[in-house]
Amino acid sequence: DKTVSLRKDLSEMHEWITQAEEEYLERDFEYKTPEELQKAVEELKRAKEEALQKEVKVKLITDSVNNFIAKAPPAAHEALKKELDVLITSYQQLCSRLNGKWKTLEEVWACWRELLSYLDAENKWLNEIELKLKATENVQGGAEEISESLDSLERLMRHPEDNRNQIRELAQTLTDGGILDELINEKLEKFNTRWEELQQEAVRRQKSLEQSIQSAQETDKTLRLIQESLAAIDKQLTAYTADRVDAAQVPQEAQ
Repeated sequence: DKTVSLRKDLSEMHEWITQAEEEYLERDFEYKTPEELQKAVEELKRAKEEALQKEVKVKLITDSVNNFIAKAPPAAHEALKKELDVLITSYQQLCSRLNGKWKTLEEVWACWRELLSYLDAENKWLNEIELKLKATENVQGGAEEISESLDSLERLMRHPEDNRNQIRELAQTLTDGGILDELINEKLEKFNTRWEELQQEAVRRQKSLEQSIQSAQETDKTLRLIQESLAAIDKQLTAYTADRVDAAQVPQEAQ
């Protein structure tokens, strides 16, 4: 009869809702790789869309039950109406929970992509530092050339901490949720080790360049004094030559 048919439809829909809850909401998910996380996002998106498509079926069941109730004796109303209310509530809760979990995982995925983006930007900067350190390894020239090399290194080192702070915060957010924690910790350890090593090497290179500048300045000063001394001696010798003075008649240093 019609009541049996309606109860069958209600039961089938309840079963589908229970199955969807077990499959997507009550199962424990572990995201140890980006591929697993991305797959979960795609699965939940499909589940959310599938649940929304069931809205037509729920509406048909609702209309059928209400039409039956409108014509059936009052004794048949209460139990059937209660089953329908439970179904509608369960369906709405399922849609809401699927949508909420999908949005959460989408935000997690976006957080992971953002972390990779910041790591990429900082590693490019570290690459520049490596190249700069190699370029300043054996700087040739006087104090001015060495000073230019030091200035260019110092300019590169004046790098804002914003990106590194973002990396820490994003990594903390993900690992607190147990998401990609092993992979993130591995990437962070590698990045931080490289960052520290290059920072220390840059500080050593700055000190080395400062000492080289000081040595070059002292050398320049000594050369100027020698040039001034030679110029004075040259002037004196020129005067002696002009006056046809014999070498034996001039002081020892002039000889």
